Amino acid sequence: MEETMKDYEKELEASFRKISEGDVISGTVIDVNEEEVTLDLKYYTQGIIKAGDMSSDPDFSILADVHAGDVIEATVVKMDDGQGNILLSKKAAVLAWDVLEKYMEEKTDIPVKVGGVVNAGVVAYVEGIRGFIPASHLSLSYVEDTNEYLGKELTVRVITVDREKEKLVLSAKEILKEKAKEEHDHKIAMLVPGTVLEGTVESLQPYGAFVDLKDGLSGLVHISQISQKRIKKPSEVLAVGDKVKVKVLNTNDGKISLSIKAVAEEKQVDEVESIDTRQFSSKESVGTNLGDLFKKLGL
Repeated sequence: MEETMKDYEKELEASFRKISEGDVISGTVIDVNEEEVTLDLKYYTQGIIKAGDMSSDPDFSILADVHAGDVIEATVVKMDDGQGNILLSKKAAVLAWDVLEKYMEEKTDIPVKVGGVVNAGVVAYVEGIRGFIPASHLSLSYVEDTNEYLGKELTVRVITVDREKEKLVLSAKEILKEKAKEEHDHKIAMLVPGTVLEGTVESLQPYGAFVDLKDGLSGLVHISQISQKRIKKPSEVLAVGDKVKVKVLNTNDGKISLSIKAVAEEKQVDEVESIDTRQFSSKESVGTNLGDLFKKLGL
């Protein structure tokens, strides 16, 4: 009797539910064959999605990609398919484009498989909709031979959704740029102020010199930190390609500030401290040796 009451409650709940054409509803897969998928909609009747309405992806296989127990969202196409079932479409534009717009707004990372190569890019399917990935958005650098990407799995983001023109544009570059920035920022964060590094002068500007520190990092030596003597322009003492030792001053705002002058000053201090002062046994010898010391240091 209790089981009958539960069944009655379900029937009563279903009687208050109203489904109309154009609604997006979800159901649980209860049967799959080559022609269609049958869904339990928790309604008086079942839902049917024909194989052709599941996806536009040529690699999609209804038997391989759909299984009993899967929950599928689809759009109601007809309330009666002629056999008393509700006819649904998973790839209906109303549902798919709404999902794609949400992906774009939320900057969702989407795994896709490149299914074709076209002029100036490749094709991949998202939510059953054909998407275009321009060659310039496949990698951080422009890709000359897009054929290398055929069949390749990528992680992309939706960057353009135009349902009226049925235009969907995807990008792998957006994600790669963010990852590259994260890696770059991490490398900078690992630099400890006070560390002495060796680098190569890569460019000279009126305000200072940029030094390549390798591993994708470069820093600025401000003109005031280039030499112990006053200079009007960096080219007075530096040239592009010069190997220099620099000291990390700070890494504020993701930028590396360096100093060549600080390294030179430390070297002078080390030279002074390395002098064995025990050799100075009288005022005369001290005076003489200090004079020699200042000559060595160029003072």
